[in-house]
Amino acid sequence: MGSEARQLHLFFFPLMAQGHTIPMIDIARLFAARGNKSTIITTPLNALHISENIDEDKKSGLEIHLETIPFPAVEAGLPEGCESVSSITSQEMVFKFFKATDMLQQTFDMLLDEQRPDCVVADMFLPWTTDVAKKYGIPRLVFHGTSYFSLCVIASIFRYAPHEKVMSDSEIFVVPGLPDKIEMKKLQLPNHGESNEKNGFTEKRAKIQETEVSSFGVLVNSFYELEPAYAECYTKDLGRRAWSIGPVSLCNRNFIHKAQRGMKASIDEHYCLSWLDSKEPRSVLYVSFGSLSRFGTAQLHEIAMGLEASNIPFIWVVKMPLNKEKDQDQILPDGFEQRMQGKGLVIRDWAPQVLILDHPAVGGFMTHCGWNSTLEGISAGLPLITWPVFAEQFNNEKLVTQVLKIGIRVGNEVWNSWIEPENVSVTKDRIEEVVTELMGKGEEAKNRRKRVSEFGEMAKKAVEKGGSSYNNLSALIEELRAHSPQSTHMQV
Repeated sequence: MGSEARQLHLFFFPLMAQGHTIPMIDIARLFAARGNKSTIITTPLNALHISENIDEDKKSGLEIHLETIPFPAVEAGLPEGCESVSSITSQEMVFKFFKATDMLQQTFDMLLDEQRPDCVVADMFLPWTTDVAKKYGIPRLVFHGTSYFSLCVIASIFRYAPHEKVMSDSEIFVVPGLPDKIEMKKLQLPNHGESNEKNGFTEKRAKIQETEVSSFGVLVNSFYELEPAYAECYTKDLGRRAWSIGPVSLCNRNFIHKAQRGMKASIDEHYCLSWLDSKEPRSVLYVSFGSLSRFGTAQLHEIAMGLEASNIPFIWVVKMPLNKEKDQDQILPDGFEQRMQGKGLVIRDWAPQVLILDHPAVGGFMTHCGWNSTLEGISAGLPLITWPVFAEQFNNEKLVTQVLKIGIRVGNEVWNSWIEPENVSVTKDRIEEVVTELMGKGEEAKNRRKRVSEFGEMAKKAVEKGGSSYNNLSALIEELRAHSPQSTHMQV
């Protein structure tokens, strides 16, 4: 029977956070582009941010749908309308938010019973979806949204607990069982200051680890050529079933998809590109710390002064304070934006990142090392300044600086919450130093640029027909078709 007659219906269920939803939508597009039906599960307020893009997908002929389910914010003790991680303003709200996501299980169960898709692709933070899917004989794929390298580091630390053998938070330990000698500190691990009893995420982490094994497999937003030793380590040494199908951001080929990926930018995209057009090739540094990380005013001032002192043209995405009572004009030094006219462009809150990174004037990227941003920077062939903050970002920094050797550490050593830490972790002098080094003409800077440029070319080849990621997706689709008896009678 031809592939046209064997359409699959897949559910995609991301965590309600932009860094998790954006790549999941890209993956839904990839499956739909192969003639399958993709349904994205989200909540009403989150649906508002993505419905325009989904409508564009439908116009282009892709079969992509949105299915909304109510989010039990109030029942979990959250304010009404708190449906996204970006709405969280305290550590206490974090636990309530994840309690609310667990409360979605019954609604999701009813949805599966009603629609019976052929496969569920669900976020790592929704581990209960494995059991619900299994109840109906539906395979569930886990989406972590990070690298093979990071998955190997997390699995090793979970299994061997090397951090428990050191005497202090700042003592170095080696992560066992990896292809390279990777050194870390307890300070760089989540919740490093808390005991297991106090750490509310210990049980959830254990469930997440379990579902890697008990689910149908794991989808990885990476490509084999970037981290082959870690792809092998994860699948062979750790025994996980996994398919690397990335970089998924490269499925965004038209201007609208690139410009409005995630959210509508808070700057006119054409003005932004026009500003970049006026700059020399590879002369501009792009500075962004992702959709969640917000620095306190003191750290923002250090970044501003470091960028100014470097004399390098820049685009800097500044997150507005969560505390609306703060004076929005005071978060940057007096007169900074006036002095930077023509030299620097400040964008508040949301930027068309993929468009900017792909522009020939951009020559480097200062990043929080979230995996989406890291991989988007690599795909654009840009060397990185690494400034990890939380989540698995310190793992990604090790990959970039120690394994791939395509970046420079800014020097932050301490895992922190994304909720506006007030301390200064990096001074203006260090920022000036690393910016000058990354964007300079020294021998190591040239070698760094050459290496990452080669990775960028490999990334593009991986997703083209015949490339490693393209072939992995083809193999996965065929396996899902073989697994699903009901797919044979569905028409495109």
